Amino acid sequence: MTYLLEILLRRLPVGWLQLRHRKGRLIAAIAGVAFACLLVFFQLGFLGALTTAVGLPYQKTSADLIISGAGTRTLQDGANIPRQVMLDALSVPGIAAATPLFVGTLRLEGVNTTDLALTVFGANPSALAPFWDADIAAGAERLRQADTVLLDKKSRFLDPALRERVENGPPLMFEANKRQLALAGSFAIGAGFESDGYAFVSDQTFLRIFPDRSARAPNHVLVRLSAGVDAQQVLAALRAKLDVPGVLVRTVADARSGEQAYQTVERPIGVIFGFGAIMGIMVGLVIVYQVLSTEVSDHIREYATLKAIGYRNRYFTSVVLEQAVILAIGGFVPGALVASLIYSALADTTGLPLGMTLDRAMSVVVGALVAAILSGLFAARRVATADPAELY
Repeated sequence: MTYLLEILLRRLPVGWLQLRHRKGRLIAAIAGVAFACLLVFFQLGFLGALTTAVGLPYQKTSADLIISGAGTRTLQDGANIPRQVMLDALSVPGIAAATPLFVGTLRLEGVNTTDLALTVFGANPSALAPFWDADIAAGAERLRQADTVLLDKKSRFLDPALRERVENGPPLMFEANKRQLALAGSFAIGAGFESDGYAFVSDQTFLRIFPDRSARAPNHVLVRLSAGVDAQQVLAALRAKLDVPGVLVRTVADARSGEQAYQTVERPIGVIFGFGAIMGIMVGLVIVYQVLSTEVSDHIREYATLKAIGYRNRYFTSVVLEQAVILAIGGFVPGALVASLIYSALADTTGLPLGMTLDRAMSVVVGALVAAILSGLFAARRVATADPAELY
């Protein structure tokens, strides 16, 4: 390590030698920085899982545009809109197809080892193929049968035996909202923060499960454009056609990014994760500053001697920053390794899309270096501003 630092710094690595001299303090400092990095990884991991989970159902649709009620912030809370909106949309040039989408919440009880809270999509089976991915569209024929449900096989806490039976066995009967329903197929989306997973039913089955809902008032209308048309021009024409209060027209991409921004910036859960990441950075700043400040105090006489014989302040600053960088990298590595293990364990337990990404790792290591360098600059001020004669 000493030899490598000599090559990189082109001088004796005084900062490293000072840190190494007190191994117990060095280990404690690295452990503290690792904890701060782990805290940031933990918060950013859940924040990333939140934004990823929000986008999962949007990624499964092949629609180009989505029409929702005004004020809609998420796919699940879309206010009801008149079905006439869909008919009006079909009259706009450049629109090839449109279909209503109903959204509700259903609790799966008594079949799985744990009750599942599912977000249920009600859709016309004939529209599954053009509007949804192949694994969902493959269940169109089964959904034509009354009271049939397709279950998200990546739902949180889903019993493996139940998953196997749904995928390969005969329909499995269960009761929900006082109706007998049959699990007769599966698809894959994944769990989120709003629900344990998803389910698809036909629009007619949806209305039987939720008798207070009306076929004339879906939550959203999905729209597909004709090949080769300008999406923005059609979007503008559709907005002009539907220029009535209570209707919101967006691209699916805009709807997804809007919900992700809402969940991470405005909803309490996103704000908490963001604030937790900031607190982790502050913890790292304090730990590194305390260690570097103590190191400066312990070697103040040596620094005074060097300053008296002509060493410039730039040299002392470089020594302290050398220590800061060593602590930052030394704490980042174990913090990242432990975070990866925690991500894996939590992903298996909760079904959330948690995992170490290169962007997140780079963000944390850069943040750790910046925080450590700032702490180092503050700690080096005592030597830089002092008179050598006053340091003895």
